[in-house]
Parts: sequence; structure tokens; C-alpha cells
Amino acid sequence: MKKAIGWIVLALVIFYIGTNPQPAADIAKGIGEGIAEVFRNIGVFFSELAD
Repeated sequence: MKKAIGWIVLALVIFYIGTNPQPAADIAKGIGEGIAEVFRNIGVFFSELAD
């Protein structure tokens, strides 16, 4: 059952990306920027820790 739900969710995500590429790209960009900010803050933390 979990496998079937996973495939349905994946199909819906692919459908959403195919029919609305700009909002999907904006979401991906936001996620990427968030991840970059996390790593940037980790770098600042260790840099400050070393000082």
C-alpha cells in the first residue's frame, strides 16, 4: 500500500511540474536557497568557533 501511494505522489509531482513549470521552478529555487543558507551558516559557525 505504501509503495502504491508513493507512486501516486510521484506521478502527481511530475504532473504538477509538467503543467506548471514556473511555480515548480520557484519552489525548487527557494529550497535550493534555503539549503545554501544552512550550509553558509554552518560555515560561519565553524569559522567563529575557530577564532
